[in-house]
Amino acid sequence: MAGAVPDKVLAPLAGRPVFAHSAAAFAASGVADFYVVVYRDRSQMTALSAFAPTPSLLVRGGRERQDSVAAALAALPGDIDYVFIHDCARPLILPEQLVALNKIVRREDAVVLAHRVTDTLKEHRGSGRLRTVDRSRLWAMETPQVFSKDLITRAYARVARLGVKVTDDAAAVELLGHPVALLENEHPNQKLTSPGDLACLEFLLAPSL
Repeated sequence: MAGAVPDKVLAPLAGRPVFAHSAAAFAASGVADFYVVVYRDRSQMTALSAFAPTPSLLVRGGRERQDSVAAALAALPGDIDYVFIHDCARPLILPEQLVALNKIVRREDAVVLAHRVTDTLKEHRGSGRLRTVDRSRLWAMETPQVFSKDLITRAYARVARLGVKVTDDAAAVELLGHPVALLENEHPNQKLTSPGDLACLEFLLAPSL
């Protein structure tokens, strides 16, 4: 965020912190019985707790994203069957998408919200040489990514054993050779990454006139 805000998940967006939008969508969907909110430090924990749905547990995260997910999985109660993993920096998630994901995961054990890649993609091969990449089978991963608890727990245990780095949860499941279903998202689900994203998200969250 280039220092534009002290903490992007707590940045003000359409009248409330970025995190609060995702929390409200999950609460409205009714898909979750229990929440684990991963925090960076005590100051962030205090701020997040004011907007966390109930019942929730706040858990300190790790250095890498996968360390934070593993910490959250370890904190889950034993009676949880399915797990939604969501980046708090994606405040546009809709309750109806969460309901749809919840239905699919009960059939497939693994499902990811995603959208088709529509841009022309090029591989830069050095010395100005480019190669066009076939985009017909390419999808951009989003969150939530949803799994049976047993599957995602085994997947992250394998990540730890192999000592590899994964950039999303589906990649961990791929290491087990388990298929992952895709739910095509036809709505914006932009991740807050750079300062310019705040204005775009503000516009997308503005009520229609």
